[in-house]
Amino acid sequence: MLQLSEDDVIRALTPARALVALRAAFARGPASFEMPTRTQAPLAGGGVLLIMPCFDPAVPAAGVKLVSVSDAVRATYLWLDPKTGEVLATIAANYLTDVRTAAASALATDLLARPDAETLGIFGTGRQARAHLDALPLVRRFHRVLVSGGSPEKSEAFVRTWGRTSRPATPSAVRQGFELVAATPEQLARESDVICACTTCATPLFPGEWLRPGTHLNLIGAFQPHTREVDTATVARARVIVDTYAGALAEAGDLLIPIAEGAITRDHVAGDLHEVVSGKQRARRSPDEITLFKSVGCALEDLAAARVVISG
Repeated sequence: MLQLSEDDVIRALTPARALVALRAAFARGPASFEMPTRTQAPLAGGGVLLIMPCFDPAVPAAGVKLVSVSDAVRATYLWLDPKTGEVLATIAANYLTDVRTAAASALATDLLARPDAETLGIFGTGRQARAHLDALPLVRRFHRVLVSGGSPEKSEAFVRTWGRTSRPATPSAVRQGFELVAATPEQLARESDVICACTTCATPLFPGEWLRPGTHLNLIGAFQPHTREVDTATVARARVIVDTYAGALAEAGDLLIPIAEGAITRDHVAGDLHEVVSGKQRARRSPDEITLFKSVGCALEDLAAARVVISG
């Protein structure tokens, strides 16, 4: 049985390759894959185990990701024989999860953000924040990046160390030519053209009234019905696109809480990523429209990324 380490994945799966793979997967759409809504099982100490299987009959290819979310996110991918289910390879999947999530945000940004977006804002200073800072400049030419972590100290530390800790295969601040700045939540929300929420927060990061017209948001941190990174006002103001209907309407507190409040209905979700990629649903309709991509993650993303790793 093949065993692939995090270093093996880093060498094979660049943000650019992940973006190409996810664009192709979402162009086909979830209906082309056998992909049940993921299972969530509680762990001791308040953690949760996520089980994410997927089968692609067109290749064919099959796999399942196991993710534990507690004090940290730990993931392993099992690459399976599509006929027998035998495990052919185990893939360390922490970086795989980071980069495929950021690639989905980059894909949504490419489709939904204003073409002239110049300022990127990132809430969070962990692995996903770094992955998004590597991936988003693939689709827009940002001149400034604002970062807001859980404290001013964390934001400043991110700015000081990012250039030294970024993966060798990913863009650097010098090559991209943008200014990286520690910011307050208010500054980030008011001044960013594109906002990525990459946090473990269970409550809104900022009031929706701070957003200026034309902003695009990627929300990737909250994945349970009782947690959210933005408030009801933000969602109500925005044209909402989700990664998949099934996952978002089962897990995304960012949407489920406003629906439960009666502030929006299910019809407020304008489309999923497949519909926008394939042209079945309009993306941005005007320069002043606020757009919001809500991602809880789905197994077709992992299978697409794992195929890149396996193919080398």
